Amino acid sequence: MTAITRLALTDFRNHAAASLAAGPGLVVITGDNGAGKTNILEAISLLVPGRGLRGTPLSAAARHGGPGGWSVAASVALPDGPVQLGTGTSADAPDRRLVRVNGAVASTASLGEWLALVWLTPAMDRLFSDSASARRRFLDRLVLALHPGHGQRVGRYDAAMRERSRLLAADAPADPVWLAGLEADMASHGAAIATARADVLAALAERLAAAPDGPFARPLIDLAGNAADDLAGRLARGRARDAAAGRAIDGPHRADLIVAHQAKAMPAAACSTGEQKALLIAIVLAHAALVAQRQGRPPILLLDEIAAHLDAARRDALFRQLAAMGVQAWMTGTDPALFQPVAGTWLRLDNGSVRAQVAGT
Repeated sequence: MTAITRLALTDFRNHAAASLAAGPGLVVITGDNGAGKTNILEAISLLVPGRGLRGTPLSAAARHGGPGGWSVAASVALPDGPVQLGTGTSADAPDRRLVRVNGAVASTASLGEWLALVWLTPAMDRLFSDSASARRRFLDRLVLALHPGHGQRVGRYDAAMRERSRLLAADAPADPVWLAGLEADMASHGAAIATARADVLAALAERLAAAPDGPFARPLIDLAGNAADDLAGRLARGRARDAAAGRAIDGPHRADLIVAHQAKAMPAAACSTGEQKALLIAIVLAHAALVAQRQGRPPILLLDEIAAHLDAARRDALFRQLAAMGVQAWMTGTDPALFQPVAGTWLRLDNGSVRAQVAGT
């Protein structure tokens, strides 16, 4: 099992200096609203490539009234031995990320070689009613856990796309050779992005179809608009159209994750909030099992306010399934009673301080 055994936050959000220890299984963090529960999960989420579960600028994570920089450090137990991961910013460069692995300077992309994380937050409870871009980001997080280079390819694709859009919007005619080079970059990265997404989606769909019936609705999943074949040619032929639109309207950046409730034959967006959350949980659990199968260890799950909108039967089923899967799952909530059946590490936040507590209290 992969597990974070120690976590230290310095000047991160509302935590001036927080240190906590956790066991390898389920971790329950309780506290009042505003105590900093989600901030701990966000800190963990920054131990992998990307902008974390809030998706805000790095400078926004610095503690108000603090020195301007922040740091997150973790001891991680892996099957091959422990690793020390650290990330943060400095006051001099609040939006430039610093990364260390076992004390040595490393790249942000290299973090994906050590940890795989997947998270669910209250903002995602209505993911299926949200924008296609929100669903695409969710899918890309799932893909990243199985294809560590995926995030870097998405970043390079987006950079080439932005530069192409800038050239097309310029008053002077753009250099066709320059445009062709950018379109070739988009096509190269886009093909890899589309292939990785299709691979993960197909494997997830197969696992979901084979899963036994249970308390969580069975999702049907599909992917629309992910094609990257002849993308360079399509982009070249669509320059005038894209110039008028002010953006590229063709390519895998337009992909959308399509989810339906199988038993009801109903689009996920038309389901109740509780059903949508159950569908999301089913996808995340299937993904964790897929990662464990392919990589030999499941991802760490970050489940913020996970008990909200779940009835008692689904809550208990979720806790049992997480325990049976052997994952480390960090779960937050304001009411300890909702986590009563959970055995594992229990932590309580009060006024920015962290203390261990007895399970169920």
